[in-house]
Amino acid sequence: MSKNIAAAPVSVQFVEVTEDQDGQRIDNFLRTALKGVPKSLIYRIVRKGELRVNKKRVKPDYRVKPGDLVRIPPIRVSAPREDVPVKQGLADVLEAAVLYEDKDLIIINKPSGLAVHGGSGVSLGLIEALRQIRPEQRFLELVHRLDRDTSGCIMVAKKRSMLKFLHEGLRQKGRITKIYQALVVGRWSTRTHQVDAPLNKNELKSGERIVRVQPEGKPSITLFRVLRRFGMTATLVEAQPVTGRTHQIRVHAQFAGHPIIGDEKYGVDELNREMKALGIRRLFLHAAQLRLTLPNGERLRVEAPLELQLLAGLARLEETGSDGVEVQEGSNE
Repeated sequence: MSKNIAAAPVSVQFVEVTEDQDGQRIDNFLRTALKGVPKSLIYRIVRKGELRVNKKRVKPDYRVKPGDLVRIPPIRVSAPREDVPVKQGLADVLEAAVLYEDKDLIIINKPSGLAVHGGSGVSLGLIEALRQIRPEQRFLELVHRLDRDTSGCIMVAKKRSMLKFLHEGLRQKGRITKIYQALVVGRWSTRTHQVDAPLNKNELKSGERIVRVQPEGKPSITLFRVLRRFGMTATLVEAQPVTGRTHQIRVHAQFAGHPIIGDEKYGVDELNREMKALGIRRLFLHAAQLRLTLPNGERLRVEAPLELQLLAGLARLEETGSDGVEVQEGSNE
């Protein structure tokens, strides 16, 4: 059982990391421990070196080990707000969205529009909702994240050991494969199989976060495959991120000249408005499939169906006169 740390210590605290906290990133360790403390404050004390592990400064991606002594500086924050109660409708949606579950892992088909966790401007996210509707589950943690408007497969660990196992799998090539589907603008060429373009996160004066292709960015690769064409208007593609950067598929699609339909940050406003008339009123990006190896060696493949709104939008797109041609593997234009 994890040790509880006071939400707002007014004097320096020293906390020893326990076995069940092994492998957590230091920023996530603090976010879990310091309930009610803003993420920005946690990141600031790490960056400034006010937080120490074994008397040394550490980076936000440092992973704690049993026996580590964490020095937490004095923090003054307002009392945390009470949890927003989960409405029965959302609870029913999430229970119906469970694609796979065992004693260690849940995989959910996350609805579009639901953030994975609460934060600035978001009072209730997927993980907070799950903890409320599964009160008997003592441990529930996100394994990875999806953008708020992206739907599809997301993993939630029910044990610390599974969380650590899956985090290691995400860092090792080929252990975990994520397959997405996206509807993009225009006619994507079957010859464009890969986008290899470095990505850099930028923050605008407004505080909005935006990702751009820049030479000094982090190496980023996405594999693409054409699934179906709708004339010259749009193409349904499969996208497999080899690396896991913020907004990677969205920015790589834009960089290739085919932004994702419904993308208000990187897309084409005029075409987005036209697609809303066809019923596609959201970002058309869906985490369609997960392939992974479980700790017992079993290979697991989980698929999340497209929501009815997107399927209906594709049908209407076909009715407008686009060909709706399915493209065979390896076919040429």
